[in-house]
Amino acid sequence: MTAQPRTTPAALERAASAHADRTAIVDGDVQPTFAQLRDHVREFAAALVAHGVGPGARVAIWSPNTHHWIVAALGIHWAGGIVVPVNTRYTGDEAHDILDRIDAGALVVAGDFLGTDRYAALRAAAPELHLPTVVRVPLGGTDAPADGVVDWDEFLASATEDARAEADARARAVSPDDVSDILFTSGTTGRSKGVLSAHRQLIGVARAWADCAELTPDDNYLVINPFFHSFGYKAGFVAALLAGSTVVPMAVFDVEKVMATVADRRISVLPGAPTIYQSILDHPRRDEFDMSSLRIAVTGAAPVPVALVERMQNELSFDAVLTAYGQTEAVVATMCRTDDDPVTVSTSSGRATAGFEVRIGDKGEILLRGPNVMLGYLDDPEATAKTIDADGWLHTGDVGTLDERGYLDITDRLKDMYISGGFNVYPAEIEAALMRLPGVHEVAVIGVTDERMGEVGRAYVVALEGSGLTEEAVIAFCKEKLANFKVPRSVRFTGHLPRNPSGKVLKNILREEKS
Repeated sequence: MTAQPRTTPAALERAASAHADRTAIVDGDVQPTFAQLRDHVREFAAALVAHGVGPGARVAIWSPNTHHWIVAALGIHWAGGIVVPVNTRYTGDEAHDILDRIDAGALVVAGDFLGTDRYAALRAAAPELHLPTVVRVPLGGTDAPADGVVDWDEFLASATEDARAEADARARAVSPDDVSDILFTSGTTGRSKGVLSAHRQLIGVARAWADCAELTPDDNYLVINPFFHSFGYKAGFVAALLAGSTVVPMAVFDVEKVMATVADRRISVLPGAPTIYQSILDHPRRDEFDMSSLRIAVTGAAPVPVALVERMQNELSFDAVLTAYGQTEAVVATMCRTDDDPVTVSTSSGRATAGFEVRIGDKGEILLRGPNVMLGYLDDPEATAKTIDADGWLHTGDVGTLDERGYLDITDRLKDMYISGGFNVYPAEIEAALMRLPGVHEVAVIGVTDERMGEVGRAYVVALEGSGLTEEAVIAFCKEKLANFKVPRSVRFTGHLPRNPSGKVLKNILREEKS
């Protein structure tokens, strides 16, 4: 039996051989087979070589979910480089900070996307910035590229036979222990940190995810989660590459477009934050779209009520709804399995996967250990030592419990906990209760300063249109369901909750709101 690949170049070679004529990506009219994808990746890698990008170079990608991202990322690896995804929501200043910290050897950047020229924003933030190679992804705008920028097709055309030979030699030389990528944390509690992972870890977590989701070559996988996040990248197109599944990337979330794509492309795998499924279920035109092809949902990053899991299975025809848990430093550590019941899915984040050990430490903190824990933080040994202890346990900062089956229940973030009248309050418990209140679409709870109690809860509620929910009704419901010290003292109604790309609510933004 052929050994399993442990690098992305080896995984791509295997996919191009095993699934040569199967469609790898469907991005509008661009629909390469796996064999054609390998050829496109080789051309991109050869163009990097031709532009003088050396082995080990750190190459940033600042672009949304399109086939270009996949080709660029795999091409960077093929050329022996390191992928550095950049959040598409970042400002020019934030992107410059990343590029400066990694000493970027090249940048792949979107053209005009959502009305913003990201490279122009970058140059405005850092006029002195010099990048030897900047490749523009053709997503809009007809203007000629700025000085020093080369368009995608022109860049690919720079590949030569000698460069192809060199790129192929580098691909063969990539080791499982070589750094594959540097992903920056969301920075919700301070300056973002660069997380280093090796090829063996990238492949290991992607394979575990694909196995738990039971991905097959017959699956059509709609990837809404951004490629710059591990959910869209590692549990997204890399998992699909290992399974031979077809990736359908979506650059911008739009609920009607999601429903239409599911119907038109016969999507069978649809991961995302709970709000994605809730938006579909609550949409007035849902019945106009045939979504009977849906098979697997994978969710997390927020409470998942039992009622939502049941509705997803009964009304959206999912065979299985899975929850998972991870973070940039570990990607996917626990995951449900397809035969888990709705209560298990709703009340847990599954059991260990990808070679992880899980235990509960001091203050209920979740600790992880295994071969796929990050290599460390970029240029920050002190932070690395604080996060990974001498015994190899990753301190997640999350609070949880393990049941007798080894299933993990995430109860909160240590940093989200607040103390009200001497009692520890975990917002996730209050949020889970409020999701059972009719009319609540989404909710987030934070602690706010109170002279008498120290801190008290404030609930931010996204209500369904026409629900008629009031602050009094929300508080009264909480008083019925929760101990008094847990009951929020105030409610703010909002049209949406601020979230990071993985769907986690950015509570730091809520805390910054003036009372």
